[in-house]
Amino acid sequence: MKFAPVIYLIGMLLCILSLFMLVPAIVDWFYGSNDWPAFIASSLVTVFFGGAFYLSGRGSATEHLELRQAFLLTNSAWLSIALFGSLPFLFSEINMSFVDAIFESTSGITTTGSTVIVNLEQTSHGILIWRALLQWLGGIGIIVMALAILPMLSIGGMQLFKTESYETPDKVVPKAASFAKGISIVYVTLTITWAVMLWGAGMPVFDSIAHAMTTLATGGYSTKSSSLASFNSSSIELIIIFGMIVGSLPFVHYLSITKKGWKNLIKDDQVKLFLTLVLFVILIISIYLSLQNIPYLEALRLASFNVVSIITGTGFVTSDFNSWGGFATTLLLILMFIGGCAGSTTCGLRMARIQVLFANAKSQISKLIRPHAIVVSYYNQKPIPENVTESVMGFFFLYILSFAILACVLGGLGLDLITSISGAASAIGNVGPGLGDIIGPSGSYKTIPDIGKLFLCAGMILGRLEIFAILVMFSPLFWKN
Repeated sequence: MKFAPVIYLIGMLLCILSLFMLVPAIVDWFYGSNDWPAFIASSLVTVFFGGAFYLSGRGSATEHLELRQAFLLTNSAWLSIALFGSLPFLFSEINMSFVDAIFESTSGITTTGSTVIVNLEQTSHGILIWRALLQWLGGIGIIVMALAILPMLSIGGMQLFKTESYETPDKVVPKAASFAKGISIVYVTLTITWAVMLWGAGMPVFDSIAHAMTTLATGGYSTKSSSLASFNSSSIELIIIFGMIVGSLPFVHYLSITKKGWKNLIKDDQVKLFLTLVLFVILIISIYLSLQNIPYLEALRLASFNVVSIITGTGFVTSDFNSWGGFATTLLLILMFIGGCAGSTTCGLRMARIQVLFANAKSQISKLIRPHAIVVSYYNQKPIPENVTESVMGFFFLYILSFAILACVLGGLGLDLITSISGAASAIGNVGPGLGDIIGPSGSYKTIPDIGKLFLCAGMILGRLEIFAILVMFSPLFWKN
């Protein structure tokens, strides 16, 4: 396998990352913070290594990526960005340890939203906007990966989302650049729109920009320690709710709206299931909260925001849902596993895979009743290929297995049951906050042992890269010519 094309592209990505590091440097300089040199230093270190990689692999710039190279690029890109993205946290006055910096950066780029920073109000504006930028960059990277790369790699049933532009299996994503350009225009437009709406609703300009980026990326990093509860505004919460939903729907449909209107988005089975499930759970939890002597409109407000935030994996909070009782917290824990739609910025099992699993279970039941019948499972009115079903079932098994192993590891480090289970679910589902007093909505991951943070980082990467993309790297066959 030739490594030069992968090294070249990694170098290009690091050079781009170094340019984005100048943004928080300018922000810190504008607000009079002493952290701006940390971002300059981080940018110089990143561009040095990025430039070295770029120049060493420049001769392969015109080569198309083969299958194994695409797997290697997918993994190394996210790991390298998480590593170099941690430099500002290390160099700044926030005085993070190496493990904490890696954790914060990994949480950002994977759009998880877990944090080790206890008091965000005392953190420099540069660090706050850098956290938002990491999630924003991770969000667009996730979309491109999910729609342009993973279908070609046949990962976890993503073959369902092959488009006419990417039907060449031997050459991975030959037109990914043009696809990424279209997605980027939509992504930037939506971000600007939401920033303007939040500002119009009364949120300060800086907070509006930061929250718009983390909302569309379904990341959940806030500029306030108490998250959106700090603003105590129903209009802001409503804008954020719609932003999280927009980020959770397939972005490929947004590209076709100008040509085909909203038809494809509305007709998509996973979109209909996602919206139906969200409305159903909101109704159930709002009724449950109202029975606890909370006025129904307030219960509806609390349920709507936090349910959407958890199922989309965003992680914004407006209330300590640990106090809602066992029924509500159990439902929220289940939602951590589900996620939004395939081809969005969300993670988790995703609606499309759940539908494939349900369709397969339904067909198996039908075969028990009529053993000789030919039963065909459908997704979006099209037959589901057998290889897709097998891929989804394999993904589901590995997802649950990864969750179980991570939960056991956290429990072995001395963490309580609720923290271990919710922490593992939150990491693999890229949600952010967990349950319990330690990592719940009012807590942070600061007190988690360093080894636990590293395992959680691994869980975030696993969840973000769809598990198969990482595990294939451990196969000896992968490295043989």
